[in-house]
Amino acid sequence: MADYARAVGDPGACFATGPVHLTVSRTPIPYPIALEAMDRAVEAILDGTGPERLWFLEHPPLYTAGTTAKPADLKDADRFPVYPAKRGGQYTYHGPGQRVAYLMLDLRHRVRDVRKYVGDLERWLIASLGDFNIDGELRRGRVGVWVDRSRPGMPKEDKIAAIGVRIRRWVSLHGIALNVEPDLSHFSGITPCGISDAQYGVTSLVDLGRPVTMDEADHALIRHFTSIFGPLVREPFTGWIEEAARAVESEADHSAGETEPGQERPAP
Repeated sequence: MADYARAVGDPGACFATGPVHLTVSRTPIPYPIALEAMDRAVEAILDGTGPERLWFLEHPPLYTAGTTAKPADLKDADRFPVYPAKRGGQYTYHGPGQRVAYLMLDLRHRVRDVRKYVGDLERWLIASLGDFNIDGELRRGRVGVWVDRSRPGMPKEDKIAAIGVRIRRWVSLHGIALNVEPDLSHFSGITPCGISDAQYGVTSLVDLGRPVTMDEADHALIRHFTSIFGPLVREPFTGWIEEAARAVESEADHSAGETEPGQERPAP
C-alpha cells in the first residue's frame, strides 16, 4: 500500500475516504484486460489497499453479452469478438469513438442502494449531455439515456448512452458507454439491449450534429462526476492496468500450451 501511495504522489492517502482516482487510457483496451483490471481494482478496494477508481477508455470493436442477453439478439456472431459480461443487461457494442467509463466505487462508504447508484449514473450522463445542448431522457422499461428525434407523425427515439453495472460486495464494476463518434453501423450486428422496434435506434453526439471531440466529452463527464460522486484526482500511474494485461497474457499462454485429453504434445 505504501509503495502504491508513493507512486501516485500521496503517501498519506486514505483510500476508503479519499478522492476517486481517474485514469484515462489513450489506446484501445482489449476487453479481457479490462475485466481483469476491474476485478483486481475491486479486490484492492475491498481489502483496503487500493483507491476507488474511474477509468476512461475505449475498446476495439466488440460485442458484450450481459446476464440477460438472448442468443437471437446476436445477429452477426462473426463480425466482431463476443464476450460474456457479468454486468446486468443484454447485448451491447463497444468500439472506437465511444467513451466507456468504468466505475469502481465503494458503496459501503456511500449508499448501499443499487437503484440510487444507477440513478446517479443517469443523472451524470444527462448533465454531461446538457453541456452540448442535448436533452437526454429516461424511459420506463428501457435502460440508458435516450434522445427524442420524433417528427410529426413519425415517433423516433435513439439511445445515446448505455448503462450496465455489477455490484460485488457493495463495490461497483462496469459503468457507462457514451456514443461520441462511433461507427453506428457496427450496432447492426446485434439487437442493442434487446429492443428490435425500428422506432428505437442508436445515435451519437456527432450524429446529432455536435462535432464533439473525446477530450471535450471527457471534460463534461469529469465536471459533472465531481458534483455527483465527489472529488477526482488524476492518476498517471497505470501499473494496475499493466499488471492485469500481463496476467491475461500469461493465462492465454498457459491455455495455449495445454493439450486436449488423450492427445500428446508434439515433440520439439
